[in-house]
Amino acid sequence: MNHMASLARATHGELLARAAEGDQAAWNALVDRFSQLVWSIARGFRLDEATAKDVSQTVWLRLVENADRITDPERLPGWLATTCRREALRVKEARDRMVPTEFEYDVVDDSPSLEAMLVEDEEAREVVAAFSTLSEECQQLLRLLGAEPPLSYEEISEILDRPIGSLGPTRARCLERLKAAMTARISGAGDGSYLAGGDAP
Repeated sequence: MNHMASLARATHGELLARAAEGDQAAWNALVDRFSQLVWSIARGFRLDEATAKDVSQTVWLRLVENADRITDPERLPGWLATTCRREALRVKEARDRMVPTEFEYDVVDDSPSLEAMLVEDEEAREVVAAFSTLSEECQQLLRLLGAEPPLSYEEISEILDRPIGSLGPTRARCLERLKAAMTARISGAGDGSYLAGGDAP
């Protein structure tokens, strides 16, 4: 088995150990394996593309700095997700102090995401529009539940700082709100804005 094939089959802990020893290919494999997870979480905080990239780069820098201090390497996805959430919150809070609350970023996100993975047809566009009306908490939860590689409920609970027992019911409520917003848009009954704002799950 060649080196690249070996890295593809390696556990999270094995990759991290090799990376900590200076194996550049192992670092690249770690980034390939978890870049979508980190990016999805950063974008879940409604950061613009450039800021989300900065957050992602900071997360990888933190991993370089702490690679030899992670006590449970097999829980690396949770560590990355938690680190990304903390950095995104820090950046978002700093930005919110500087930007007027009525300001809206007008950016086109062409990165792989929940929205980008939808089929490009009329119904899919309506789903994307309906998804954008959900509360920030619902969007974050649904993105985490759809993250690649998948996160466990324990990891999602830690990332969101919510009781693990609340995740299933909250997911169901968020999906019901998404369905209601989708139905309203398709029927022309409204734009779904009644779901936005402070309606947290």
